[in-house]
Amino acid sequence: MKAGMRDRVTGLAAGGLTALLLVVLTLPSLAQGPTPDTARTATAEELAQARAQALRARQRAANFEQEARRSSEAANKAMLQAAALAAKVQQAEAAVSEADAALALITRQRSALDRKLAVERQPIADLSAALAAMVRRPMVLGLLRPSSLQDTVHLNAILAGTIPRIRAQTAQLRGELERARALQSASKKAAERQLSARASLVEQRNRLSVFAASQRIVARRATGSADREAARAFALAEQARDLGSLVNRLEQAGSLRQRLAALPGPVLRPSDPLRAAIPAPGSPAMVSTDAPQPYRLPVVGRIQSGFGEVGGSGERREGLTLAPANGAQVVSPGAGRIAFAGPYRGYGQIAIIEHSGSWTSLITGLATLEVAVGDKVVAGSPLGTAAAQTPSITLELRHKGEPVNPIPLLR
Repeated sequence: MKAGMRDRVTGLAAGGLTALLLVVLTLPSLAQGPTPDTARTATAEELAQARAQALRARQRAANFEQEARRSSEAANKAMLQAAALAAKVQQAEAAVSEADAALALITRQRSALDRKLAVERQPIADLSAALAAMVRRPMVLGLLRPSSLQDTVHLNAILAGTIPRIRAQTAQLRGELERARALQSASKKAAERQLSARASLVEQRNRLSVFAASQRIVARRATGSADREAARAFALAEQARDLGSLVNRLEQAGSLRQRLAALPGPVLRPSDPLRAAIPAPGSPAMVSTDAPQPYRLPVVGRIQSGFGEVGGSGERREGLTLAPANGAQVVSPGAGRIAFAGPYRGYGQIAIIEHSGSWTSLITGLATLEVAVGDKVVAGSPLGTAAAQTPSITLELRHKGEPVNPIPLLR
């Protein structure tokens, strides 16, 4: 009976020593760094992109406001003011995206740190428990099993070389706990910035909505030829077999209008007909083929698919597909004139902008429209808004009917 109890006691002692040795030997693994987090890298890139978009939108708003103050013509001033308000909406949208990305990045960092701390705490906790067990071990056990004394000597030698590493790991753990507290504070501040950015977005959208409503009242007084032109545009839309055909027809009409506008006006009758020179036959002025500048993306968001990429059905894409935020503000990519604005089968609300030099922009996927046929726009004028759920906006740029990659023109 006494021999069996002695074996169990010495076995426990030996097991405690073995466990302690194993814990000490596993301590070097604590210095291993965290594994790369691809998702966290992507979130950091989204954060940088949102910051850049917000900065560009703020600069555009300031430029439009300055131009509006200098403008003396009422219609042009109103157009620039609307563009400034739209830029502020896009700035607020980018600020929301920035706040969302910052909060997501901090959340990912906290999760990664929590997992790392959980791994690092366990060996140190095991070591503390094993050391406590060794302290409580009766000295008589060393007499019952002499080999345990040898284990203790070996353990002391190992601990002598391990203690500096344990201290370093403990200091590192304290630093990471401090970082965890800092991340918690940063998370709270990021959440506050997110709420503030969303409130600012609502305010800027309301300001643009009120301004647009006042401009619609003014526009109703100037109806007439614009209504007739809109009717012709809708008639072309019904006759066109597809969206590409509609763009081509409107582009032809726009080119004709530009050539007619470039014709010389009537020549006054000279006082002496016999001495009057016979004018040479008039010819239309050369239309510039320069691409519209500046040219920009119509929404704040990421490019989902690029120009020339092969789609699901095997066709090559003739434009860019953009993924903005829900209900995002859509603006004109370049200066020009609205050639078509309205619904088109399968594409939602669309807008076709006629630029100079036989250039045309097509924007599809809008949920609402704030422009009408015949409206003049600048690069940044509000066109409408994207869908409230899973929005997708496409941009196509054409020159003389041929698709052109807009990416090199963006700025």
